[in-house]
Amino acid sequence: MPLSPDQVIALARSAEAADGVAPLDEATLLTLEHHPDRASIWGDTRGFGLLIGDELTLLVAPHERGSGLGRRLLRERELPGDPEGTRLSAWSHGDHPAASALAASEGWSRARELWVMRTTVGDLAIPAAPAGVELRGFRPQESRDASELLRVNAAAFAQHPEQGAMDAENLADRMAEDWFDPDGLVMAWAGEHLLGFHWTKRHSHAEGEVYVVGIDPGAQGRGLGRLLTTAGLAYLHSRGADSVHLFVEADNAAAVRLYRGLGFTHDPHDTHVQYRR
Repeated sequence: MPLSPDQVIALARSAEAADGVAPLDEATLLTLEHHPDRASIWGDTRGFGLLIGDELTLLVAPHERGSGLGRRLLRERELPGDPEGTRLSAWSHGDHPAASALAASEGWSRARELWVMRTTVGDLAIPAAPAGVELRGFRPQESRDASELLRVNAAAFAQHPEQGAMDAENLADRMAEDWFDPDGLVMAWAGEHLLGFHWTKRHSHAEGEVYVVGIDPGAQGRGLGRLLTTAGLAYLHSRGADSVHLFVEADNAAAVRLYRGLGFTHDPHDTHVQYRR
């Protein structure tokens, strides 16, 4: 019998407890929780392979590592994709050396690096908003808020393969999670036109996340990125968070510069790597 989605999640949480890093990203967890029929799973309680769309996940239980199980799981399935078709991708959360060695030996190339940056927060002075710009939280009762959020997100992340694909269904899945807080989704409005947003996330009372910051390309250059990021950090702090992290593409120089300017730092070990075949 193949593993159920619940068993996959349980095995992933066990590995996280041992490794200190989550082996499944949020998109994968949301699919397993809300749309399990979209996931192909193989393996057993020693380890599993998981394919969702063109993204592959391999996990080997800590006590089974070094036995070649990861390679066997990779080769067990006939995976789609060829040089003229689908390009498969796979994440190594935490840039594990074993994953790097397996990828290199099986013809997968290192394609992207995602940094985790962290800071501690205290009382913050929020910059003045530009004339005609109002900051407020998300209003679930107003359909315009969701439609404008999706519009700006699609425009801001047009080149981002994960975040840019968010649609109404995926938005509803995220907002159905226990952590969702409408007031923690800070939006910058000019009349009925959304200019940008900072979606914050609380992982615990003391730990928060800069979940997504998106600026309408037509509104860039007005200081909205710093304004919204600072406003979101201030909101997280007001709710008790004193430690905040975020994920950012390593080659996004403008974003990295903004976050460094706000006190965020990156430890080289705090890196996720995407491989492609």
